[in-house]
This record gives sequence, C-alpha cells and structure tokens, in this order.
Amino acid sequence: MAFDTVRNLLGQYPFMAQMLMAVGVLILSFVSYFMTKHYLLKAVSKLIQRTKTKFDDILMQRDVLRRLSYVAPIIVIYIFAHLFPFAEDVIRKVSVALISWFMLLALGAILTAFSDIYLTLDVSKGRPIKGYIQISKLIVYAIGAIIIISSLLGRSPMVLLSGFGAMTAVILLIFRDTILSFVASIQITSNDLVRVGDWIEVPNFGADGDVVDIALHTVKIQNWDKTFTVIPTYKLIDVTFKNWRGMQQSGGRRIKRAVHVDIGSIKFCDDRMIEQFRKIHLITDYIMRKLEQLDQYNREENIDTSVLVNGRRMTNIGTFRAYVKAYLRNHKQIHQDMTFLVRQLPPGPAGLPIEIYVFTNDTAWANYEAIQADIFDHILAVVPQFDLRVFQNPTGEDFGKLAAGKDGMDEQFCAG
Repeated sequence: MAFDTVRNLLGQYPFMAQMLMAVGVLILSFVSYFMTKHYLLKAVSKLIQRTKTKFDDILMQRDVLRRLSYVAPIIVIYIFAHLFPFAEDVIRKVSVALISWFMLLALGAILTAFSDIYLTLDVSKGRPIKGYIQISKLIVYAIGAIIIISSLLGRSPMVLLSGFGAMTAVILLIFRDTILSFVASIQITSNDLVRVGDWIEVPNFGADGDVVDIALHTVKIQNWDKTFTVIPTYKLIDVTFKNWRGMQQSGGRRIKRAVHVDIGSIKFCDDRMIEQFRKIHLITDYIMRKLEQLDQYNREENIDTSVLVNGRRMTNIGTFRAYVKAYLRNHKQIHQDMTFLVRQLPPGPAGLPIEIYVFTNDTAWANYEAIQADIFDHILAVVPQFDLRVFQNPTGEDFGKLAAGKDGMDEQFCAG
C-alpha cells in the first residue's frame, strides 16, 4: 500500500520523479566509480606488483587504469539514459564523447608507457622514438577529436573527414612545423645523426654541449655553462653542426697546437751543443745515429766541413723536433696508433711554428685538458735547453729593459 501511495504521488509530480531517478542514477554511478577505484584498481595494483615484468608497473605509474576507471560511472549513466526520454539523446551523445575522451587519455598514457619501456633498452640511446610517439599521439588525438565531435553532432565521422579534405591547405599551413619536424626526426634517426648523450656544436644557435632530449619539435642541448639551448628539430637538418661522438668512440682526442720559435735563435749545432744534447736521455741514440749519417754523407761527398754552410749539419731546431717526438712517443697518455706528427708550419710574423698533432688516449674533457697542459708545460720549459727562444710580442717588461739599456748607454756616453 505504501508503494502504491508513493507511485501515485510520483505520478502527480513527474518532475519530482525525474529528480529522484536522476539522483539514483548519480548515486549508482558514484558507487560504480568508488568500487572501481578503491577495490578493483587496488586488486589489480597488488596483482601487478607480484609480476616480474616492468611494463605493467609503468602502466600503473602512467595512470592508465585510473583514467579507465572514469569510464565506469559514465557507462552507468549511458545505460540508464532511457529513464529520461526528454534528454536521452543528449545524455547518450555526451556519454559517448566522455567515454571516447577518457579512452583517448588512456591510450596516450599507454603510448607514453611504451616510450618509457623503450628508454630502458640499450638501443634507445642510438634510436630515440620520442618523436614517433608524439606524432602517434597527435594522430590518435586527431582521430579521437573527430569521433567526439561526430558523436556530439550525431553525424558520421566520414562526413567530417570529407570536410577536412577541403581544408588540406589550411591544415598543412597550421601543422607545417610539425610535418617538417616529423620528416627531420625520421632523417635524424635513420641516418643516426644525433643521439641523446652526444656532444654537439651548433654555431648558428650558439649551442655547445650534450643532447639531453630529442622530441618531435625540439632538440634540447645542455651547454657546458649549464644553460640550455632548444633548437627546432627541422632546423638541425638545415644548419651545419659538429657531432663529437666519433671522437669519443675512437678512444682518442686530438691535440693540435703549435709552439712558435723565434727564428733569430735557430742555428747550426756546435761541438758544445752536441755534447750537451748527448746527455739528454730521450735523444742520445738519435744524436749518435744522426752524427754517423752526417759524417758518412760528408765523407762520401768530399765536403769541406771547415766551412759552416758546406755539407749537412745538425741544427738546434731539428734536434728540438726530434726531442719533442721522442718525448711524445714515450708519453703513456698519447695514443700511439693514431696520427702522430711533430711538424714545421710555414714561418710568419710570429716566428716558426712547431706544431704538435697527436691524440690522447683519454677523451674525457677535464683529463684531456690536463694532459695537453702538462705536455706544453714541459715543451715550453725545455725550449731554452736547445738554445732556442719562444716567440712572443714585446711586452712592457721588454720595453723596460730596452729603456734601461738605453739609459745605461747614455750614462756611459756622458761619462766618456
């Protein structure tokens, strides 16, 4: 009897009946959401923690299941939409749009999780796929947007797609950078031009440092001063850049630096100098062999050695080059299997350059700089031992010595 009374009452007040049904549906949808999130998701989470695979753990971290949990209450609303005939069509359309939206978010999270899994593999260092994941997301979201709009309008998705065909030119203009970046990402990956972790220099953008991220639209570089430079991906194909990966993989880093010798200090070696050079351990054998070769040549050619310019003689600059070569050959941090040159460059206003062109066997920047500094510390210090002078432009001290010498001469002249 009480039930009949309530039914009659609701019949007299249909609006109240609709309100009660709406509240009931909302409560039911909330209960379904609560059960899904606090019981079903927790049960699935515990099950995932027991498995040995990492993919399901990353899916949980990326909230894939949490986003899917929002679908349950919307499905409840969709099922009971017929209870509201005046708004059934709108409720169903909005429900389908919301379900599609949360499914899109879940699919995007799955793609991100796949990218995270890929980053744990060694191949990811040489073949980044972040750009492909981003373009995949863009395509998925574009298709999802068409489905959502078509469901809200109650039209077939094919109708919207036919309309997009007429807007191709506008779409190409809007997504120009995306298309260019996508093509550039394919070129970078297929040709293995740049990897995350590579040291690259891009002078056009003032970038010099390590690549920390390669995305669809941008390449992010952390410079050595700890600043960041962000370069559009397609611009990296248009401009010239230097990748130091080859140097790091080769196991040797080049030293290419010259010591400028004052040409006025270059001369033939006399007996005193030769005797002094013989005592230098690294070139003792070289001096003996060289003297024998020169003596044999001069005898065979009947050279009058009483005249200094006749025949062949040792020079202090040649002996110095031999010493530098022997010193580097015995240096444990010089790569002996790579290009090894100690050569003269054309003389100029700064004297005669003696260039050292060798490779260290340590490619780490700090270690490389320390090795190079130690080598040239020694070479610059040893130059005077060969009666040579390192060239440098006159300094204030040089002018001071010149002025002091002139004053001394003036005093002697006045005294005389």
